[in-house]
Amino acid sequence: MIRADEVLMAAYEQKFDFYTGVPCSFLAPLINRVVSDSDVLYVGATSEGEAVAIAAGAWLAGRETVVMCQNSGLGNTVNPLTSLNWPFRIPTLLVVTWRGQPGYPDEPQHELMGQMTTALLNLMRVPYRPFPVATKTALAPAFASARAAMKKYGRPFAFVMPKGAISEESFSENPLRIKSLCKIVDLCCRQSIRPTRAEALECILKVIPHEAAVIATTGKCGRELFTLYDSEQHFYQVGSMGGASALGLGVALNVQRPVIVLDGDGAALMKMGNMATIGAQRPRNMLHIILDNGVHDSTGGQATVSACVSFPSIACDCSYATATATDDLTSFKEALQEALARPGPHLVHLLIRPGSMARLGRPTILPSDVARRFKRFLTSERRS
Repeated sequence: MIRADEVLMAAYEQKFDFYTGVPCSFLAPLINRVVSDSDVLYVGATSEGEAVAIAAGAWLAGRETVVMCQNSGLGNTVNPLTSLNWPFRIPTLLVVTWRGQPGYPDEPQHELMGQMTTALLNLMRVPYRPFPVATKTALAPAFASARAAMKKYGRPFAFVMPKGAISEESFSENPLRIKSLCKIVDLCCRQSIRPTRAEALECILKVIPHEAAVIATTGKCGRELFTLYDSEQHFYQVGSMGGASALGLGVALNVQRPVIVLDGDGAALMKMGNMATIGAQRPRNMLHIILDNGVHDSTGGQATVSACVSFPSIACDCSYATATATDDLTSFKEALQEALARPGPHLVHLLIRPGSMARLGRPTILPSDVARRFKRFLTSERRS
C-alpha cells in the first residue's frame, strides 16, 4: 500500500498543483494530505460538476489540475466534461474512486454505478487506467503518462481508485470561520422599463479595465458579448450551464487581474452551490454579475423562479464582500465602479427585460481556440 505523500510527490513532479473535488472515504488519505500541503492549493467544491468547472478555470490560468471525486459523483461531472472540457479541449486529471466495484460488496446505492464506471468514462471518451497501487515506483511513470496523454489530446484523463489504495493519513484542519459583514445595497428605482442585456453589456465594456478577464455564461449572454465586441480577454462559455461562476473562481484564485463573471438567472439558479464556494474562498479580484430577466431566454422564454429568489441576500449569506441590487443603468454603472475599486468577491444583480439583439451572432471562433487565446491572455500576466 502506498502513502498519500508519495502520491502527492509524484503528482507534483508532473506539475499538478491545483486540486479540487468532493470527498469520498476512499479518497480521505489523499485529500487530507493535499489540504495540509502548502505547495498545492485545494478547493473543496459543493458538487463534482462544480469542481470540474473550477479546475477548468485554474487550467486556463496556467495550473495543472486534479479533480477528486467518488464514482457516484461522476454523474454530476457528465455535463461539464462533455460540454465544457470536450469542446474547449481543457484537460484535467480525474481521480475517481470505484465504489461498488464488481466483486467487492458495498452499499446498494453504489451497485449500478460500480458496474458502469469504466463504461461511463469510455462513453465520455475519457481515457483511464487503474490507480497505480502496486509500488511507489509505479507512481512516477503513471502520472507522467497521464500528463502526456492530456497534453497530446487536450482532454481529461482518469485514474480509477479501488478501496484501500492509499494508507490512512492523520488529519487536522481548522474549520472555516468567515464572518460576513456584507450588507445589501438596494439601488433599484423600480422603473417600468428595464434595460436590455445588450445595454448592460455595453455598460460593462465601458467600465471594466482593459486587463480584466471576462467569462460569459452560456446562451445569449455570450452571443451578445461576442456580437458587441470580441476580445482575447473574453471566454464565451457555450455549454456547461451554471458553470461560469465556478470557472471564474478557478481563474480568480490564480491571477491578480480582475475577473468578471457574466451570469444569468437561470444559470445561477442551476448551480447556486457555486456561490457558497466563492464566498468561502473569498477571491478579492472577482466580480459576479447576474443579469436577471426572469426567463430562459435562449430556449423560448420559459420563466425561471428568480422572482422568488433574492440573489443579493444569498450572496451576503455566502459571505461575499458586497451585494448590490439595481434595475437601471446609471446605478448599475456606479455599482460596477464601486465593486472594482474594493476587494471582493462582489455580486451585482441587475434586473433586465427579456429579449435579445435583433441581429444576434454566434462566436465564429472554435471553442478550443477561444480557450487557448484566453489562456495566453491570462498567463501573459505571469510573464510580464
